Amino acid sequence: MPRRLQSFAALAGIVVLAIVISPAAADGSRVFLQLGNLTDILRQISLIGMIALAMTFVILTGGIDLSVGSILALSTAITAMCLTRITAEMSYPAHIALAIAAAVLVSGLAGLLNGAVTATIRIQPFIVTLASMIGVRGLAKWITRNENIDIGFGHDVAAAFAAIFREKFIVIGSYACAAALFGITLARTVFGRHVRAIGDNENAARYAGLPIRATKIWVYTISGLLSGFAGVLYAAENHQGNPNAGVAYELDAIAAVVIGGTPLSGGRGSVTGTIIGSLIMGVLTNMLRLNNVDSNLEMMIKAVIIVLAVAVQRERESA
Repeated sequence: MPRRLQSFAALAGIVVLAIVISPAAADGSRVFLQLGNLTDILRQISLIGMIALAMTFVILTGGIDLSVGSILALSTAITAMCLTRITAEMSYPAHIALAIAAAVLVSGLAGLLNGAVTATIRIQPFIVTLASMIGVRGLAKWITRNENIDIGFGHDVAAAFAAIFREKFIVIGSYACAAALFGITLARTVFGRHVRAIGDNENAARYAGLPIRATKIWVYTISGLLSGFAGVLYAAENHQGNPNAGVAYELDAIAAVVIGGTPLSGGRGSVTGTIIGSLIMGVLTNMLRLNNVDSNLEMMIKAVIIVLAVAVQRERESA
């Protein structure tokens, strides 16, 4: 086995071994490998996983998006407001479609703004998206007056929305479709090659005449759109529009991308790696919670995993 794969295989082996010998796997009442638990893991990682897919494209261009958690919160707020405060007479499918479209559209506009400022004014993506993270969160709190908007209780249109979009099939299916679409886009399309080329060597890409500005705007817009859709699913699952939702989601998404083998310098990486990174984080979280591990210790363990992943990347690069 090539040296650059040995460390990754070792890390994967440790995770698999931990799964096998986990006390949770031997617990007759909460068996780790039980189908219900495995689908719960997939459901739990789906929202972060979708955000991580878009984050992969952003990082591949050499950028970063710290605003995804705030955009998700804004999306939950808009979804809830549309479902509870729009009184126009219409059938409930149209009402739900309007709420989803409004939330995703506004989220896409937030991503578009990130991309436009980054690509045209050439301010560092970290600074742009940090400002956006603060500003969008403030907007979400302002339009909701810093209050949660409860939805999905009763027999109204909001209840129908929550009943449909909190189903495992919808949540996991949405993630699977997004993963397939992003995987094909990165591996098989001209846009995917442009994303890689810009992150690998932006100056060379510029001399080659690649559409650097348009590509960057698109990847941040896509990041906003997918964060917005994740916010729609969050609102359905939690029965509320919450302006404080999505805190630290950007860090979880970045962690999944990095653990999956995409360096923060960009240019190299894959959607498959990001999916694996999301699964590793999801399995680890599930194992720790089944064993009643303190949440603070859980965060410390995740921190160690992230550092190990970066160390693995450095070893692969030097091999």
